[in-house]
Amino acid sequence: MGHTDVPGLDLDRFRDFFERACPGVVDGPLRARLIEGGKSNLTYEVADSQNSWIVRRPPLGHVLATAHDMSREHRVMAALHATDVPVPATYALCDDPDVIGAPFYVMERVEGTAYRHAAELERLGPEQTAAISARMVDTLATLHRVDPVAVGLSEYGRPEGFLARQVRRWQKQLDASRSRELAGADELHESLAARLPVEGVPAVVHGDFRLDNLLVEGNEVAAVIDWEMATVGDPLTDVALLLVYQRMAVPGTASAVTNASTAPGFLTDAEMLNRYADKSARDLSAIGFYLGLAHFKLAVILEGIHYRYIHGQTVGAGFDTVGAMVEPLIAAGLTSMKEQN
Repeated sequence: MGHTDVPGLDLDRFRDFFERACPGVVDGPLRARLIEGGKSNLTYEVADSQNSWIVRRPPLGHVLATAHDMSREHRVMAALHATDVPVPATYALCDDPDVIGAPFYVMERVEGTAYRHAAELERLGPEQTAAISARMVDTLATLHRVDPVAVGLSEYGRPEGFLARQVRRWQKQLDASRSRELAGADELHESLAARLPVEGVPAVVHGDFRLDNLLVEGNEVAAVIDWEMATVGDPLTDVALLLVYQRMAVPGTASAVTNASTAPGFLTDAEMLNRYADKSARDLSAIGFYLGLAHFKLAVILEGIHYRYIHGQTVGAGFDTVGAMVEPLIAAGLTSMKEQN
């Protein structure tokens, strides 16, 4: 597996740190491979003769202060490990950027598949697909039942005024990347600002919960991964974002982040909402607001990518179509504001 040298992970320096942090765990020479690279945090598998671990660090060449990201991910997983939420065990956090060039942490390698494409689920058949999508919803409800204070995460986010801050934050982001008129953007923002619901009991919010951020083994969720957006706040933001990702997975459109939800047997939006409401005992009557906010957030993120693309700041292919996805998302956001469960 892999080499002794991988970009962004000096194995000799890593070994020195890991052996001090966890004496006696490393047996024999280490080798590593990059599992996932790109614009978010880098993920490596590191192995000796007996065991393997997962290492996460910020992207190469990232100039922002990212020590925060690593410690946030590590802290939330460590806090959740004693709960019913399936998360990898964490072994060590290194805040010192001098060891490998950036902060990083080490966690358990969990067996499982991150399903991203409908074709992967179609091979399993509709019954197993239904079971997996049901377990995904159950896992989200399990996460949202955790008391952030009881697991030591009371200082992890600022739940008071969470939704109002979210609306302001994404409007500010949009203002920072305005290069054109966007039909409906002001109307959606004003509608969100005017219709802030009473927030429910705060919960640990994953921030990017979808099937390809879960490791599935058989029909069970073996681990929830990619906690870099996690906070403490209103859990219905997770529910709405999950549904919007699925609505973007319409066959024949270029807008899908993941299209797994189009596989036969996958729970419908209504089935998911009803199952979540049943498992979480949360009131979903204001789900329209949360869907509007989720559409707004994704539209703003995509407009930021479009802005960087037209200013020649993106690397690689596929960015030329992003701009065309923004106004349809805004329109869908305005429509979804009327929904109720």
